[in-house]
Amino acid sequence: MEKSLLGKTNMEITRIGLGLAEVFRQQTKISDQESSNFLNSVLDQGINFLDTAPCYGITEKIIGRTVANRRNEYYLATKAGHVTGGYSGTEWTGKTITDSIDRSLKDLSTDYLDLVQLHSCEIDILENSDCIESLIKAQEAGKTRFIGYSGDNDAAAWAINSGIFATLQTSFNIVDQNARLNLFEKAQSQNMGIIIKRPVANGAWQAKSLPSQYATQYFERAKIMDSIGPIDSAYENPIDLSLAFVLSHKAVTTAIVGTHNLDHLKSNIELSNSDFDLNQETLQEIYSRFKEYKNDWAQLM
Repeated sequence: MEKSLLGKTNMEITRIGLGLAEVFRQQTKISDQESSNFLNSVLDQGINFLDTAPCYGITEKIIGRTVANRRNEYYLATKAGHVTGGYSGTEWTGKTITDSIDRSLKDLSTDYLDLVQLHSCEIDILENSDCIESLIKAQEAGKTRFIGYSGDNDAAAWAINSGIFATLQTSFNIVDQNARLNLFEKAQSQNMGIIIKRPVANGAWQAKSLPSQYATQYFERAKIMDSIGPIDSAYENPIDLSLAFVLSHKAVTTAIVGTHNLDHLKSNIELSNSDFDLNQETLQEIYSRFKEYKNDWAQLM
């Protein structure tokens, strides 16, 4: 698989990564054996970037139980900040961050993390809490190799301008293009790796009906943008077009795809390995449709 250097880190990661949020949503429907088969197959396909979080149910434990024995084959990114999993602390405190990292290390059955990201906190937290100090201490202690920020809008801009973080994880897709307009250039100037969440807009583009409760706002935007008429493109499958749109931007290091369906993932991998760059006419058409409405559309968290 094609790989890109994750900003100022020394990690070469695949341009398609696996987001474990969807596995979390499906975990009551699939067995440990099915999870093991899926995650091992993901690694067999060559994907080397796994993105999880303590608030994604038991996904950290699933990783620890199924692929910890293959730890040298993948980079492991998690998040911290929320109170979850029976923890009784307070959100966005240094102690909560520290405890979360220690719990992640245990659940993931590893003695180090490659990346710990603050998980979508606002500017007041970034400016006034001891979260960042706790992340830095964890890095200095060798618990994590790098620290990053996961979020959108003004808080993402603050994180970039701070110069503290090695990576930015942010929303970007056909119906949510503000990162391209407001964040990419700034992040590149800081040599930050850019990790894209929701690259296919939760399946909203050209969907016949609402794909899931998580796609409600994306679905409404997609209907508006698509009402103008079809977009001339080489991709008949709307998911392929959505992913090709994101990966056509060289600023993007990786797009994390959330799925528990191996066939879907293989299709995404095939696309990422192909000459998928959208032509300028198609890109400009997608840009112009978003531009018409963007003043009312913020990044969705």
